[in-house]
Amino acid sequence: MGIKTILSAGLAVMLAAVAFAAQGSMTATSAQPTPAKGAGKTYTIGLVAKSQDNPVFIAARAGAESAAVELGKKYNVEIKIDWQTPVGEDAQKQADLIAALAARGAAGIAVSASDAAKLKVAIDSAVESGIPVVTFDSDVPASKRFAYFGTDDFQAGAALAEEVKAALGGKGVVAILAGNQNAPNLQARVRGVKETLKKIAPDISVINTYYHEETPQDAVKKIEEVQAGNPQITAWVFVGGWPLYTQNALDSLRGKAKVVSLDTLPPTLPYLKNGDVEVLLGQKYFAWGTESVRLLMENILEGKTPAKPMVNAPLDRVTKANADAYGKNWELWLGTAKK
Repeated sequence: MGIKTILSAGLAVMLAAVAFAAQGSMTATSAQPTPAKGAGKTYTIGLVAKSQDNPVFIAARAGAESAAVELGKKYNVEIKIDWQTPVGEDAQKQADLIAALAARGAAGIAVSASDAAKLKVAIDSAVESGIPVVTFDSDVPASKRFAYFGTDDFQAGAALAEEVKAALGGKGVVAILAGNQNAPNLQARVRGVKETLKKIAPDISVINTYYHEETPQDAVKKIEEVQAGNPQITAWVFVGGWPLYTQNALDSLRGKAKVVSLDTLPPTLPYLKNGDVEVLLGQKYFAWGTESVRLLMENILEGKTPAKPMVNAPLDRVTKANADAYGKNWELWLGTAKK
């Protein structure tokens, strides 16, 4: 099953109609002023994710569209989301898209960085031209962005380390699957796994970290190659759920190695139910979009910035025991819940 068929752009439209309460992505306030400076105006928010076909970014786009509707009502303005995202991961293309958004006069820009070093100049240039920028999912901390919303990636890695320790009973050989080697969020997760395992599980060794193109096919191929060449591996830690977006991805590991992974999209849940995966830790995918738009509009219309630039979102822990209950959330978010 290709990744495009997992969540289509059409599903994103349905997602956009979902209330913020379903994801808990918006921070409610009792007072909802309509700033005089914004009333009646139109604001365009550029949304630059890593790739168009990755379901987590389709969900983020839907969250942004939902936020545009809700915040438009709150502020009595029109908010348009300009989805400017490469088809596949390409940091230079992201930088070019940020520059194009700035040149067209976007009111604000939200970015998930494929490569922090390559995007710093583009982000700084946009900010210097008067356009506020936030990052989500993958940060560019050395840039002039005023806020980041998403997972504390080091702590996510640490949480995965705790889970794999429990799955192995404190002993074993672990391999890490890590996607794009240049993505700062993935680098931080890998550090979190390694450093935490050193502290809490001296009898667990990490054989290596394995990078790959962020497609299900490339991820599965990497797993199969590495496991075949290293049968001593007793567990895998996926710092992203790439292989779980397709069917039969873990056949080569069944009975040989346990798996813990980040990401809790619908295609990943059957792997919990059939026992191929021990634990999934989910990020706030919708909230990447909703919170990014909220942060930008509050900054643009009210001059607000968060008390701390790092606005961290908690992880959802999903196991076989609660996979069905968690899946009902997706039914609601996708508009497929039975009435």
